[in-house]
This record gives sequence, structure tokens and C-alpha cells, in this order.
Amino acid sequence: MIMKTAIKQSSPDSQQGVVLLEALIAILIFSMGVLAIVGLQAAMIKNTSDARFRSEAGFLAQQRIGLIWSDPANPGTYLEASPTDISAVLPGGTRTTVQTSPGEFRVTVSWTPPSAAGAPETHSYVMVARVAGG
Repeated sequence: MIMKTAIKQSSPDSQQGVVLLEALIAILIFSMGVLAIVGLQAAMIKNTSDARFRSEAGFLAQQRIGLIWSDPANPGTYLEASPTDISAVLPGGTRTTVQTSPGEFRVTVSWTPPSAAGAPETHSYVMVARVAGG
């Protein structure tokens, strides 16, 4: 006895729309990748501006310490009991210079970076240096 096996063939109607569905899924995956790259770029821009503010704060503190080192006989002329406005250089920036002990000086630079949302956060950079003769 010969058996015939029935092979079910799909009709052309059951395959319609598969290419469209695959194209939509591919567009969805591609779109998610583009959104991830845009988010990464936004984070990179924020981190770059934060690094610029930190380096500027370090430069301003080092500049103040350099002035004290260049004139160790008169360190009092460079001390700032109340914060000095440096917002022209750093957004919302202030600088204070105090003498913590004989020959030791602390420069604190604070700033408030512009933020897109939320409460503003204040950043600080502190430099402590010992100056002979001060």
C-alpha cells in the first residue's frame, strides 16, 4: 500500500504583509538606536560643560594662590573674607580666600551651572596651599 503524505502549502494570501511587518520592526529598532545616540550626545555635552567649569575654577584658584606666592610678605591683600563675585567667568561664581593657619591658605571657588530642569546645584572647588613667609 502506498501512502500519500499531504503537504500543506500555504496560500499566497497568508504571506501578504510579512514584508511590511518586517520593515516596521526594522524601523522601530533603528529609531531606538537613533534615540540612544541622541541621549548619549546630550550627556556628553553636559559632561563637557561641567569639565570646562571645573577647569576654569581650578585655574582661578591657582591664579589666586600664585598671587600669594609671588608676594608672600603681604598675603593679607589677597584674602577675601566675604565671597567675591566671579560670575563673569563662571555662572553664579564666587571666590573666597582665607588664611587657615600661618602660611596656609584656602581658596574656594563655587559656581552654579545652568541646568535644564530641577533645582540648581552648587559646585565647589577647594585648593589649599602652604606659602613660605605668609
